[in-house]
Amino acid sequence: MQAFSKPAQPPSGAQPSLSLAQTHYENFPVASLLLPAHLRHAVTVIYQFAREADDIADEGHATEAERLQALQAYEGELQLIQAYIQPSLPLFMALQQVVRTHKLDVQLLLDLIDAFKQDVVKTRYANIDEVLDYCRRSANPVGRLMLQLYGSDTPQHCLWSDQICSALQLINFYQDIAIDLQKHGQTGRVYLCQDEMQAAGISEQDLRQQRLDATWEVFFLHNVMRAEDLLLAGKPLGRALPGRIGFELRMMIAGGERILHKLKSCRGDIYHHRPTLKAYDWLLILLKALFKQ
Repeated sequence: MQAFSKPAQPPSGAQPSLSLAQTHYENFPVASLLLPAHLRHAVTVIYQFAREADDIADEGHATEAERLQALQAYEGELQLIQAYIQPSLPLFMALQQVVRTHKLDVQLLLDLIDAFKQDVVKTRYANIDEVLDYCRRSANPVGRLMLQLYGSDTPQHCLWSDQICSALQLINFYQDIAIDLQKHGQTGRVYLCQDEMQAAGISEQDLRQQRLDATWEVFFLHNVMRAEDLLLAGKPLGRALPGRIGFELRMMIAGGERILHKLKSCRGDIYHHRPTLKAYDWLLILLKALFKQ
């Protein structure tokens, strides 16, 4: 497909929806009322773009070729924006206006598409470097885009943001081990490091059979603690950013910490105790964001 050709429709079963924010379970707030009013539209447009592209990679029953074609079409729309040419789809017209208004780096959006393409074709990760490289493109761009919206994308802030976003991505991997095994046809996706699994004596068959013993618990908690270390490393950003923007971020960090607490409490049994946030959890998150971070 030519880079600037009119994009094809998303594959069957992965049609974009105007209510994606309501139909997808999210652990962390998106474009909440805590954000300054002048940023809510931009955050909503960016979120819808990312959610739709992610659904093309993950949802429905399209073939691998159809998914890649649809994602290539989205990439073509972004390249039009990057070249200061008007795109053809309404979502990308809105995205172009957001990019122009807030002077956003389109490459960050292209990095997201690159990560979604990778999800279509890559289902195993040899080591932590490969996992973190995926996080660099699948999660970190969102944090950097938010910093650009806030006008706070200093090198230090970007480093902290990358650590937070990568940590939240890892947390999502660990709570969704069973769900990811059901994706991508018969093969499933495994975001756990293959070299670490082999060293620990854990096989993919163990994952499918929901192995629960001391060896699995130690291995699982090792991964959870790595995500926690990353989240703690980026935590100063929650106080570095001012006002409601900083409070929104502290809510996200506290949400991540609450999920980490639940992951550690389940001691590896994410098959029967997948962490979710309930009303009581949100109260704790609110209090922590207000007083403890």
